[in-house]
Amino acid sequence: MTLQETLELHVKAGIKALFQSELESVEFQATRKEFAGDITVVVFPMLRVVKGNPAVIGEQVGQYLLDQVELVKGFNVVKGFLNIEISDSYYLEFFQSIKDKTNYGYVDQKDDKAVMVEYSSPNTNKPLHLGHVRNVLLGYSVAEILKASGKKVYKTQIINDRGIHICKSMLAYQKFGNNETPTQEFKGDKLVGNYYVKFDQEYKAEIADLIASGQTEEEAKKNAPILLEAQEMLRNWEAGDNDVVALWKKMNQWVYDGFEVTYKNIGVDFDTYYYESDTYLLGKEFVAEGLKTGVFFKKEDGSVWCDLTEDGLDEKIVLRSDGTAVYMTQDIGTAIQRIKDYPDVGGMVYTVGNEQDYHFKVLFLILKKLGFDWAKNLFHLSYGMVDLPSGKMKSREGTVVDADDLIKEMADTAEDISKDLGKLDDYDEAEKQELYKTIGLGALKYYILKVDPKKRILFDPKESIDFQGNTGPFIQYTYARIQSILRKADSNSYQFDTKDVMLHDKEKQLIKQLELFPEIIQNAAEQHSPALIANYTYDLVKEFNSFYQNVSILGADTEIEKSFRVELSKLVSQTIKNAFQVLGIQVPERM
Repeated sequence: MTLQETLELHVKAGIKALFQSELESVEFQATRKEFAGDITVVVFPMLRVVKGNPAVIGEQVGQYLLDQVELVKGFNVVKGFLNIEISDSYYLEFFQSIKDKTNYGYVDQKDDKAVMVEYSSPNTNKPLHLGHVRNVLLGYSVAEILKASGKKVYKTQIINDRGIHICKSMLAYQKFGNNETPTQEFKGDKLVGNYYVKFDQEYKAEIADLIASGQTEEEAKKNAPILLEAQEMLRNWEAGDNDVVALWKKMNQWVYDGFEVTYKNIGVDFDTYYYESDTYLLGKEFVAEGLKTGVFFKKEDGSVWCDLTEDGLDEKIVLRSDGTAVYMTQDIGTAIQRIKDYPDVGGMVYTVGNEQDYHFKVLFLILKKLGFDWAKNLFHLSYGMVDLPSGKMKSREGTVVDADDLIKEMADTAEDISKDLGKLDDYDEAEKQELYKTIGLGALKYYILKVDPKKRILFDPKESIDFQGNTGPFIQYTYARIQSILRKADSNSYQFDTKDVMLHDKEKQLIKQLELFPEIIQNAAEQHSPALIANYTYDLVKEFNSFYQNVSILGADTEIEKSFRVELSKLVSQTIKNAFQVLGIQVPERM
C-alpha cells in the first residue's frame, strides 16, 4: 500500500471519528517547498460533508493523525491545507523494501487482455524521415510503458504498399532507372525515394509544357502524360499484371530492407506486420452486415454511408457508388481482422498524426455501432508535427530530413562535444563510436519524447544534445557519474541496518522522488504519454545532483552513512535506467 493510500484510510477514519461523517475520497497534493511537510491533504473538498472552518477542521484531523498513526510525526495547517510530516522510519523501510529490485517501477503482467500498438506505418515510396521518427519513438515507447504497467502488448504496423504514390516511384524507375539497384552505401528505400522525387520533377515539367500550349493549370495537372501512365500502372497492378506486380514486389522489398536497417539503428522493433495490399479489400462484408442492421444506409447513387450527425459528426461514406472501398472501409476491416488474428487483444492504440483526428473519431464510433465490445478500448495516439528551424518538409520535393542522416548527424554532434569535454582518452575507437551513437540517439529520443505528444515540436539538434538542462545527455551523464561512484565504492561489500541511519533532508527528498516512479509508470500508461516518464527522470536527476552537491557519499563520516548513500545512489541509477528503458534510450556506463 502506498503512502497516499495508507493516509487516505486514516483520514477517512479520522473524519468518521471526529465528525461522524463519511468521506468518499481524499484529495492530496505535494507540499509546497516553503512549508514543512511531505504530503498535503486539501481540506476544502471535505466541506461537502463536514461543516466548519477549513483551518480548524485541518487542525483537528492533523491532531488525530499525529495521535493515531505511527508514520505521522508532525503537521501544520495553512488555511485549508493540512501539511503532514512523515517519519524517517517510513522512508527508510520503504527504501529497504525496494533497494534490490532491478525492475523497480515495473509490474508483472496483470491483465489477460492484450493491447495492440500500431506505429510507423510508412509508405513504400520513400525512406523514413524526421516525421516518421516522432511516430516511431512515440509508438515504441507507449508500447514499452504499457508493458511495464502490466499489459501484454503486440507491436504492429500497417505498411502502405499500394496506391498511386507507389506507382509514381515505380514508373519513374521504369523510365529513368537504367536498372539501378541498391548498394550497401545507398539503401533501397533511398533509391526508391529518389524516383518519387524524380516523378514530381517530370510531372511539374509536363504541367508547365501543357500550360504553355494553352491548357489551364487544372487541366494540365489532370492531363500530364506521366500522371496518366501512373494511373494506368495502378489499374494494371489491381488487375494483376505480371510485369507490374513483379516490379512492385522488387521495389517494395528494396524499401523493406532499407526500413529494417533504419529501425535497427533507431532501436525499435515490431511483433507483426500488416500490408495494405492485403487489407484494402477488407471491410466490405461488414458494410453489408451494417446495412442489414441499420448502421449504414444507401443513397440513390448506390453509395453507402453512416449517419453520425446525432453524435455531433457528419455523414461518412464507407462504400463508393461503384462498390469500391474507401480508407474508412479498410480500416474497419483491418481492425476486425487484427482481433481475429489475435483473440486476446482487448484494445488498440493507433499512433497517427493529429491531421487524422477526425478519421479516428469516425472509425471508433462506427466500430462501436457495429457492436464490437473492444471498440471502447481504442485510442488514437495523436501527435503534432515536427518542424525544423529551416521550415516544413516535403517528401515529393526531396526536402525531408532523412532518418538515417539525422541519426548520423546526432552521433557526429555528440562526438564533437565529447571531444571538447576530453573525458574519453582511455576508450578505443570502437568504444568511442558506440558511445557517440548512444549519446546522439539518447539526445534525439529524449528531446522528442519529453514533449507532450499533442504539441508540435521545433526540433533543434544542437539544443537537444546539450549536456546541461532537460536533455538526454544530461541524464545519461548523471547515470554514468553514479556508475563511477559505484565502481570506486565496490558497493557489494557494504552492509547496513536502516534502523541505524539518520536521514539527511537531501536523502529524504531523493527517496520521496523514487517513491513516485511506479505511479508515474501507471499514469504514463493510462495517458499514453512518454513525456511523463521523461520529465519525471529529469526531476529525479536534479534531485540526485542536489544530494550529490550537498552530501558527501564516499567521504561520509561513518561507514553506515557511506553504505546507505552508496546503496541510495545505486537505486537512483537503476531507476534512471528503468525509466530510460521504456523510452527506448540506452544509458552508458561511462561518459
